[in-house]
Amino acid sequence: KKPDVLLLDEPTNHLDVYMVEFLEQLLLKNNFTLLFISHDRYFIDNIATNVVEVDGGMLRKFSGGYSSYLEQKSQILENMQKDHENLLRMVKREAHWMQHGVTARRKRNERRKAEYFDLKQKARSNPAVIRKMSLELQREQKSFNSEEKQQNRKKMLYELDDVCKSLGDKQLIRDFTTRILQKDTIAIVGPNGSGKSTLLKIFMEKMKIDSGRFKKGDFEIGYFDQQRESLDDNKNLLETFCPNGGDRVILEDGRNMHVFGYLKNFLFPREYLDKKVGVLSGGEKNRVALALLFTKKVDCLILDEPTNDLDIPTINILEEYLQNFQGALIFVSHDRYFVDKIAKKLFVFQGNGHIMESFQPYSEYLEIEKELRELETFESELQKEATTPKVAPAVKKQTKLSYKDQREYDILPKEIEDLEKKLDEINRCLMDPKCYEQKGIVAMSKELEDTKNIYDEKVERFLELEELIESFNS
Repeated sequence: KKPDVLLLDEPTNHLDVYMVEFLEQLLLKNNFTLLFISHDRYFIDNIATNVVEVDGGMLRKFSGGYSSYLEQKSQILENMQKDHENLLRMVKREAHWMQHGVTARRKRNERRKAEYFDLKQKARSNPAVIRKMSLELQREQKSFNSEEKQQNRKKMLYELDDVCKSLGDKQLIRDFTTRILQKDTIAIVGPNGSGKSTLLKIFMEKMKIDSGRFKKGDFEIGYFDQQRESLDDNKNLLETFCPNGGDRVILEDGRNMHVFGYLKNFLFPREYLDKKVGVLSGGEKNRVALALLFTKKVDCLILDEPTNDLDIPTINILEEYLQNFQGALIFVSHDRYFVDKIAKKLFVFQGNGHIMESFQPYSEYLEIEKELRELETFESELQKEATTPKVAPAVKKQTKLSYKDQREYDILPKEIEDLEKKLDEINRCLMDPKCYEQKGIVAMSKELEDTKNIYDEKVERFLELEELIESFNS
């Protein structure tokens, strides 16, 4: 049954990108009122026509999707006091990234789509074009980065040669070869159950490979996962961050801060310092775990779905810390916006254990992947057409106007007559200074042009229908 109103609470949580895309298409096709809560910024931008922000017990409505919300929010915050300077800086950075990063990619995608549809037409007469276009798209999907050559001098963290790993009968990783260097920023992406978390466990040395060679350098790892293993529910926040007493924390970059000043950056008020970790919500625990992680001096951060259960302001804080982090970053995420913004390289699980390296933004990679699937379908259809004998369909001769055409033919004379009267009125007004000064000569000229276009369309349609009627009689 189709509802009149559909309520969704974090609908994209734990869905992979392919299910999110399916959900988006499903929601856009249906005509019902939709109210949803989400921290998936691309999902909000693609689906929402209005955004309602809940802040400090107040509701504020913004028109449009996430990018429009950022622009309007930035304008509001500019008029506020210095207390909001940090938030304004973050929103402005987010709006700038959305405008320049996303808009540029959309323009490239639109240009590529135009070329795609043009080639699709040519392919009907020359099927070899399809293979050529598929190869071009596959090359673009890898989008090899010239910076890789410049990174050879950097410290080697991991080296994998022909690594294979299976769980039961399922091959998760097949002949995977790669090197991970100091300051690499890598997102591991792919469908649920494809083996992404298994690869993280191999990097953490919590799981052994079946075959191949795995080499890890001598360096410190910081790890974040959904189980929040680093937290003790019986400790309060002060004990968690200052286990040896005192009220100061030393950050990864060497700064010495008061624990409250540091936790304020993660949106915790002062009264939370005495709260036990066990009484916090899932999202609050994630914020504590991330804040704790950034106090550790590590060479490599490994994160498993770090944005799950986080609200957008906290995700923005996380992104800022990760962008300033000086070590290597390896993370698993289904959050397309987060991956686009943070990752410089992708490890894409493509199925059957195959992992592809790509230097493309993730949303662009997905767009090309979709086009490749469409090309594959199109090629199959062409082959089917070529082998299926064509039978000309029997054409039933039309002997009278359809009900819709007849109704249109009956009312067109009156509509044409009314438009002629309106044209006369406008022309008379344009001859009278008092009239056109009152209504505005520019507005009257535009109304004349619009009315004349409608009049010409109606007359042309009436003549078409008359010719059709004459063809029946002959």
